[in-house]
Order: sequence, then structure tokens, then C-alpha cells
Amino acid sequence: MLKKIIFSLIILFSSSVFADESAIVDKADNGFMMICTALVLFMSVPGIALFYGGLLRSKNVLSMLSQVLVIFSLIAVLWITYGYSLSFGEGNWFYGNFNHFLLTGIGITDVSGSIYEFIWVAFQGSFACITCCLIPGAFAERIRFSAVLIFMVLWFTFSYIPMAHMVWGGGILADEGALDFAGGTVVHINAAIAGIIGAYLIKNRIGYNREPLKPFNLPYVYLGAAILYIGWFGFNAGSSTHADEIAGLAFINTVAATAAAVLAWTLAEWLLRGKPSCLGSVSGVIAGLVGVTPAAGLVGVGGAMLIGLICGFAGVWGVSTLKRILKVDDTCDVFGVHGVCGIVGCILTGIFASESFGGVGYAEGITMISQVGIQVMSVITCVIWTAVVAFIAYKIADICVGLRVSEEHEREGLDINSHGESAFNS
Repeated sequence: MLKKIIFSLIILFSSSVFADESAIVDKADNGFMMICTALVLFMSVPGIALFYGGLLRSKNVLSMLSQVLVIFSLIAVLWITYGYSLSFGEGNWFYGNFNHFLLTGIGITDVSGSIYEFIWVAFQGSFACITCCLIPGAFAERIRFSAVLIFMVLWFTFSYIPMAHMVWGGGILADEGALDFAGGTVVHINAAIAGIIGAYLIKNRIGYNREPLKPFNLPYVYLGAAILYIGWFGFNAGSSTHADEIAGLAFINTVAATAAAVLAWTLAEWLLRGKPSCLGSVSGVIAGLVGVTPAAGLVGVGGAMLIGLICGFAGVWGVSTLKRILKVDDTCDVFGVHGVCGIVGCILTGIFASESFGGVGYAEGITMISQVGIQVMSVITCVIWTAVVAFIAYKIADICVGLRVSEEHEREGLDINSHGESAFNS
């Protein structure tokens, strides 16, 4: 009799545990987030690799492919080791803690929201990886491979992690009410500023503005951009963390903003240069995607379309007029597109999040003017923080191994001199 009672209590207890878990864990959300994570990983390798690789000269394409893959792998290891814990653990305004060092303390049934925590770790890790992979496009074709890796370890630790914590992990910008749905500050502005600081410190490529340095393979660029476009739906919709109406809003806003930006860039180029180029249209894709990232789940469809339209024109200005003003050899226009459109998108999020424009509205007591002020403050914080960290990190890498390859190696190409191989052997 006693055994039956004990057995019944065990069954009752077990049933209550599983009932609670089933009420918390949403299998649809888990499946959705795994797909979104895979899409973001797809954006880095091969998306960014092909997009950047095609923009370079053929003698340097393998160096870019190698940098993207190895940076991706390096950051994935660092994210698991301490990045996740410091980004999303409880801590101060700038950092979390080491409670989940090497993901200790996280079990396979532990839950974050409605999904298993390991899926959340992987999703956020994919953001960290792609952010770091964006940076080398700014100083491609002239940096030492070892210098890139040293820089990435330092910049990831002292710039990406604190920015992620400040915005998404309960840090100071989250407390201030900054709106960044999927990474306008954390990803795009953060990476763009780091990239342009590197371009200045490493200096221009040999022959820049004196001889043609044309992309060797525009179909690669087109294919890379197409992969980024597809993957971005995981980037933006996945930031909802649920297969819900906000994910649906982010999804349609990604379509609307990107389409508007392509048309804006194409029109601007047509008017300015007399011919609309394929490279321009492809650049419009990236401009629209970057611009809508901070706003994707916060603004209405009309607002998203206007953001895309404005970012399309802003991107053209960024890669032409602003680039000439800055006098910097930003090889793949990382700052001109990700920086300019990221800043524009972040600020416009503060406007179009208003319910009067079809957005989700502001927090209690917040007006449009005050929200725009918060957005500007978050942009300035990101720019200053990442610029200082990047400058110091580059200087450390320069002291350790030197930033730039020799003139002879640069002329011959990084594929042969840094990696001992050629992309095209005839």
C-alpha cells in the first residue's frame, strides 16, 4: 500500500513538472529560433565571404574568405567561453558576470523565455560572429592575417560584449530606453566604426585613387548579397524570439524597407551617373536591410518603407560624397553603408515607432522628441565606445605583429603571401 502511495506521488510530481515545462517551452518557438539562427549563420559563411570577396581583386579573394571563416570560428569559441555570460549575465551597466563561463550552469532543459537556453545562446552567438565578420571589409587587401585575429579578440571582448550588454543585456542603454530591435547599434554602427578606424590606421591601398581597383567578380557580390537578404529574415524576425505577430511584422518590414532602398539607390545612381549599375542595386539591398534592422519589430510597414527609401539615398551619399570627404580607403564601403544607414535607421526608429506612424508606440511618459534624443545618445555612446576600443586594439596588434603587410606582398596579393594558395590556377 505504501509503495502504491509513493509511486502515485512520484507520478503526480512528475506530471506537474512536465506540465509546467510544457506551459513554458513552446516547441514552435524553438523550431522557429533554430531556423533563424541557421539563417544568421548562413549570412556570415558564405554570405559576407562572397559579398566581400567579389568586391576585391582576384589576388586577394581567398584571404577574405579565410578571414571571414576563421573570425567566425574564433568568435564562436569566445562566445561560448565567456561572451554569452558577460553579455547576458546579471552584472553592472557594462558587463554581466562569469557565472556561465564555458556555459556552465546551463542544462539542456533550462529555458530562456519560451525556448531552451542553448538555442538562445546560439542565436545571440550568431550575431556576435557576423558583427566581427563585417569589420575586415573596411581594410581588406592590406592587413596581416595574424593582426586581424589579435584585433578581433580584443575588440570582441571590450567593444562587442559591453555594447550587447548595454543594449540587450540589461545595461545602461537598456535602462535609458534605447530602441534597437535587431542590432543597429550593437551590430552595424559598432562594426562600421571599428572598420573605418582600421582603414585610417592601416592607410590606403597602394594605387588608391591613382589606378583602377575594380571588383573582380560582381556575380559573387550579387550572390553574397542574395544570401544576406535571405538570411536577414532570421536576423530581424528571429529577434522577436517568438513565432508571433512581432516576428511577422519584422518579416514584412524587412521586405518593404529593402525593396524601397533598392529603388532609391537605383534611382539616385541613374540620376547622378546616367546608368543604374548592378552593384548599386545590390548595395541598395544592404542599405535597406541595415536601416530597418533597429526598427524591424517596432515600426509600421509604411514607416519601414520610408526608412528603406531614406537609407537608399543616404547609402549613395555615404559611399560617394562622404567617402571623398573622409579621404579613407574603406575597401568594401563598410562605413558608407553599415555606418551611415545604421545611424540613420537608429534615429528614424525613434520617429516611426510612434503609434501615429503605425508603430508599436513608446514607453509610458516618453514622447517622440525624447525618444529621438535617447536614440541619438545611444548612437553617440556606441561611436565613442567602439572607436576608443578599436584604436587601442589596433595599436596593440600593431605592436605585437604589425598591422600591414609589406609593399611587395601587397602587390603580389595576400592569397599567395598570407595563405600560400591562389583562387584561380590556370
